[in-house]
Amino acid sequence: MSDVGAIPLGPEDKAILDLECSWIAGHTCKLVALGPGAPTLDELRDLIGERIAAVPELTRKLGGSPEQPAWVPDADFDVARHVGAAELGAAPSREAELAEIARLFEQRLDRDRPLWAIDVVARPGGGAVLVWRIHHALADGTAAMRFAAELLWDAAPAAGAGAGSAHPAPPGEHPDHERRRAHLAAFIEREFAGSLHRSPFDGRIGTRRRIAIAAAPLGRLHDAARELAGATLNDAVLSIVAGSLRRWLERHHGPLGDVRVRVPVSLHHEGDDAGNRDSFFSVRLPLGIDDPVERLRAVNRETLIRKEEHDAEQLDHVAAALGRHSARLAALVERIESSPREFAVNVSNVPGPRHPVSVLGAPVEALHSIAEIGLRHGLRIAVVSLADHLYFGFNADPDLVDHVEWLAEGVEDEAAALIGLSGAD
Repeated sequence: MSDVGAIPLGPEDKAILDLECSWIAGHTCKLVALGPGAPTLDELRDLIGERIAAVPELTRKLGGSPEQPAWVPDADFDVARHVGAAELGAAPSREAELAEIARLFEQRLDRDRPLWAIDVVARPGGGAVLVWRIHHALADGTAAMRFAAELLWDAAPAAGAGAGSAHPAPPGEHPDHERRRAHLAAFIEREFAGSLHRSPFDGRIGTRRRIAIAAAPLGRLHDAARELAGATLNDAVLSIVAGSLRRWLERHHGPLGDVRVRVPVSLHHEGDDAGNRDSFFSVRLPLGIDDPVERLRAVNRETLIRKEEHDAEQLDHVAAALGRHSARLAALVERIESSPREFAVNVSNVPGPRHPVSVLGAPVEALHSIAEIGLRHGLRIAVVSLADHLYFGFNADPDLVDHVEWLAEGVEDEAAALIGLSGAD
């Protein structure tokens, strides 16, 4: 007998659910840092209880069958089961806070309940950090920002604001078959060429995690990228990440010529309610280039062709076609795509609120995203924007990537260096 009101999981959601195991958590995590006047636990529970009807996805749990899982209403849904308090102990500090966040991240969400939880970490002086874990099968980064706008922010932004930027146009038409074949061949070469180097973050991952965070000024970085190289803000993000990776590798392994990174691309349409709707493309980060401007120009050349040729959309179409015609071939391509030779690090960048926001009057002082690492990928970097700042979250297996805080420091130093070379300083 089927569950009443059941919504079958989509292919992307089911694939993410199947990835979770004893050493990989299936959730993402949003860190909402609130200033003085942060709501109490009871006030936060009341707020979410009043608004939860606007986000029905968060009142559904897993049901259906193992062959076809589905989201079904949780008849016993209780906000108090999902919103609780965490303690830092006697000596609160940034290090202790990040260690507690890492401990929470390592825990698994209860599959007998809707797959999300908020832990409130109180700060001295009346502030707090909301550690919001959301299973990735339930929501990707874009959907999570929509949930936050509905559930937490005092004033919901205008339609579409803070939930994403303009989406790429669909792939262009090709006037003849020969050109179309050449286009597809070039796409396959760009996406599946692989790396000549073994990824420095490749290894057997365990259950422990270490987290680090960083921030950079969005507006000045955007202006610096445009002035120095005619590049975009996303190019600047990848360039400063490349500079940070270069610094870290020089202290550990010596410099490498390049590292391939995976860049997720949102395929959400404005106003859609899909939990997961994204694709990606891969680019080489030129770690051998020390000069920040030359590195930015090289990154811009790499990303420009992928945008012009709509590689992320092409990959989405190829994956869908393979899934329709051959499950075995689709699984093989997915294994190739997930290889550490295909990419070393996943670097996601999700637009958050374009203007300052607050929760029950307490200003949101920072907004970080922490994403889970993958098999044989010991490092993950997630970026989210809030007003005029970019916030970076680093998640690593400490047995493969030690001193992850050096990567966070490197991003801030590289951003300052790029801005300092421009008139945006």
